[in-house]
Amino acid sequence: MDLNMYQCGTEACEPGHCWGPAVRDHYLIHYISSGKGIFQVNGKTYHLGKGQGFLICPNIVAYYQADYEDPWNYSWVGFHGLKAELYLKHAGLTADNPIFTYDSDDYIQKCFEQMIETKKLVKSRELRLLGLLYMFLTQLIEVNGSEKFIDGGENLKETYVRMAIEYIQRNYSRKISISDIADHVRLNRSYLGSVFKEYMNTSLQDYLVNFRINRACELMLDNNLSIGDISRSIGYDDQLLFSKIFKKVKGLPPREYRKNIRAV
Repeated sequence: MDLNMYQCGTEACEPGHCWGPAVRDHYLIHYISSGKGIFQVNGKTYHLGKGQGFLICPNIVAYYQADYEDPWNYSWVGFHGLKAELYLKHAGLTADNPIFTYDSDDYIQKCFEQMIETKKLVKSRELRLLGLLYMFLTQLIEVNGSEKFIDGGENLKETYVRMAIEYIQRNYSRKISISDIADHVRLNRSYLGSVFKEYMNTSLQDYLVNFRINRACELMLDNNLSIGDISRSIGYDDQLLFSKIFKKVKGLPPREYRKNIRAV
């Protein structure tokens, strides 16, 4: 899964309460609601207080301790998943930059309070907790995320291209336009088009069309789907338009193409 929540909780720490030095096997974020303490990782010591938080990454030795005079109260959430690292990078959080500040309102604190309350549920607990985790991370991204986010060394233009492709992969079945993609990436349509062409050697419109048509070819292997079903499934409500575009891309009308693949 993109995200899996492992644990969440809250604690009013005793003076000097500490954990570590040790490692975790998942990501763990602590958010301080009051008091203060220290967090040590990668040879650095951070002195933290109310409205701040820290990230512990998997397999990295970390240590944290509550202040002796004004021990902190904090909440935490632990998680992992295929996109956990990516979401954290969007929020500006990495092993080298594990600290964040959120003191503009009580949104984050409310997220944690709802997580704790949700643990009492029986039937929908896991799904509700996962939803709250997404809300928590999206708020961190909105407030702390950098417009110049760079993932794994890719430059800013590559990031724009990746975001455009991911948007198409998630939304090709809807009637999306190039303007919708540009709005998602937060770029001028013309500029995004030129960047996409530079890196992909094809226009954004052609990429969208080819992605849809290739997906249609995959769906044609399902004999339970009519050509109309396939057309609507890839974002074309007009079957005639779909057939015209399909023939332009593949050289054959959809029905003939389907007959050929069945013959094989």
